[in-house]
Amino acid sequence: MNALVALGFFLFVAAVAGAGLAGPTLARLWRRQRIGRRPFPAAWRDIVRRRVPLARELPAVHQLRLRKSIQVLLAEVPFIGCAGLVVTDEMRVTIAAQAAFLLLGRGGSFGNLREVLVYPDHFVVPRNGPGSGGVVHEGRDVLSGQSWQRGQVIVAWDAVRDGADDPHDGANVVFHEFAHQLDQDTGAANGAPYVGRGAQQQTWARVMMQEFGALASRLARDEPGLIDPYAATHPAEFFAVTSELFFERPADLATERPALYEQLRRCYRVDPASW
Repeated sequence: MNALVALGFFLFVAAVAGAGLAGPTLARLWRRQRIGRRPFPAAWRDIVRRRVPLARELPAVHQLRLRKSIQVLLAEVPFIGCAGLVVTDEMRVTIAAQAAFLLLGRGGSFGNLREVLVYPDHFVVPRNGPGSGGVVHEGRDVLSGQSWQRGQVIVAWDAVRDGADDPHDGANVVFHEFAHQLDQDTGAANGAPYVGRGAQQQTWARVMMQEFGALASRLARDEPGLIDPYAATHPAEFFAVTSELFFERPADLATERPALYEQLRRCYRVDPASW
């Protein structure tokens, strides 16, 4: 997608994102507060310690918030095994703990999320695309994750495990797919999660459009850089890919793309570079 098309995406969605974003009901807020007051199970604490090493780097106040978000996610969202996989508490807690990073500063939960589907390893999905002369080409894609606007996140357990094991490689399928869910809270994924209204939306749109264009220019010059080329395929992917870097390589992102880092810091309302 070229920078001109991206500009249309970012400016349009900045004007409407959040306009129809309904907050949780009062009853749901009370229920989440009750869930968050429950003791955090010792077995879950052990899973987070072993499986999500990035959590050990959090300041104490954020560790407490992380646990509360894990409890809410596991109480509200079913985790369903696919392709014969039996989902264990270790899988549920590992996925929920990583997803909860995105809520540390924003609070709440993922508004549209209805279920998390877990495959044992990378899964295959059909792909249809137009070709020359109106011919439709059929193919297959092998994926590690997907996010759907109707409230489904699909992840491969092997990719989840690998993404958590190395907390500073900048690649994390849970961060990526749940960033799409935040984006989809305001409609179709378009790179414009709710960041506030008015000037905040306008600044987000302007900076993200500039950064998206800068990535496209860098790739056109075949220059190396921190942000994976996949981020240039669509504004939604740009947001998801840079969210992975924001949490796993924050200092590098802040150094290489300070304006982008600042917008993500405002979006997530945390500053991982300070951890």
